[in-house]
Amino acid sequence: MTIAGISEVASRGGQVSSSEKQQVMGKDDFLHLLVAQLKSQDPLNPMDGTEFTAQLAQFSSLEQLQNINGALGTLASSQAVLTNSQAVAYIGKNITAVGDSFQVQDGQSPELHFSLDHNAFGLYARIYDSHGNFIRQVEGGHTAAGDNRLTWDGYDYLGGRAPDGDYYFEVSAIDEQGNSVQATTFASGLVTAVQFKNGQSYLQCGSREIPMGNVVSVMADNKE
Repeated sequence: MTIAGISEVASRGGQVSSSEKQQVMGKDDFLHLLVAQLKSQDPLNPMDGTEFTAQLAQFSSLEQLQNINGALGTLASSQAVLTNSQAVAYIGKNITAVGDSFQVQDGQSPELHFSLDHNAFGLYARIYDSHGNFIRQVEGGHTAAGDNRLTWDGYDYLGGRAPDGDYYFEVSAIDEQGNSVQATTFASGLVTAVQFKNGQSYLQCGSREIPMGNVVSVMADNKE
């Protein structure tokens, strides 16, 4: 006797969408059907032992998969609580994270922080405001691979002072053969709050939100 839906449930690890719940059997349905099958079988022609054993094995596998699915759900919830607790601990700390945003405050810009995969023959950083408007290009010469920084004086390409606010930058670099060199940009700031959205933690640095998973270093605030 073939029990429809058992293989399908087993292959999905017991995770069934709400629209399929009426089409796929649960373990209780399977057990009721199996008992009914035993009651109605012909005593002169009983169910084949091999088939019966296979159905019991399917039932056991389904139950275990559903138990595992429930345990994973509990583990995920516990992990989310732990992650949120760790995120709160970042408040009051200075962080550096993979990202391209920074803030100009009181007319002062932080250094533009980035790393290079290989030595660069030349490079430049292009700076944009929060609306995507081009502000300034800062050029650099020979630059070694690894951690690097560029200084921006806070003036735009017309010579005017850039207003305080949020900005972002991108770095382009080439080697001596003119080939592109991979650059990774970093964002930094003081964490003032934590936001939880869609199961993820975001660290608030001024008006910027930085995903907790992007953080590469944390330092205590030394202004105290």
